[in-house]
Amino acid sequence: MNVSRTRRTFLGAAAAAAISGAAGCGGARGTTWRVFSGHEARTLDALLEWIIPEDDSPGARGAGVSHYIDRQLSTHFREHRQAYRDGLAATDRLAGGDFAGAPRKQQQAALRKLQRDPATRPFFNLLVPHAMQGFYGNPRHGGNRDFASWRMLGVPPLPVRGRSQYDLTAGGGNAKS
Repeated sequence: MNVSRTRRTFLGAAAAAAISGAAGCGGARGTTWRVFSGHEARTLDALLEWIIPEDDSPGARGAGVSHYIDRQLSTHFREHRQAYRDGLAATDRLAGGDFAGAPRKQQQAALRKLQRDPATRPFFNLLVPHAMQGFYGNPRHGGNRDFASWRMLGVPPLPVRGRSQYDLTAGGGNAKS
């Protein structure tokens, strides 16, 4: 028996399983989403923009809150995946099929229904604290892009142990020298 062939066969099967497992999570190949489809991500972004709107500071979209939630659903919030899928589908239904593409008045009406309907209220009550965590939390967890909320509040970024403080210039994310 050829050991290297067996190892290659095993590694190939493991890689195929990992790829199909990732695709089964909902994230499409070639996208930055781990769990959400492109449509679900658009719906989530539009919904989050109502919860934390942009003004003179970035809102949820600018701070990358949807990426925080997507990232957490692939790890720590794994048990909430179905709640998000069902909640985002319900949000689209309440808006007539496409929440992100609906006019603002229609979005607002759908959001009110989402908050008040006993069937969708648990999703909304899950979404709001996750949105706050993604907006105000440490950027290393996938949200609060470029320290958006910390800048808004005038809070200096926390140093990361063993590294220089983050650079807050427009490029952001690089350590100062």
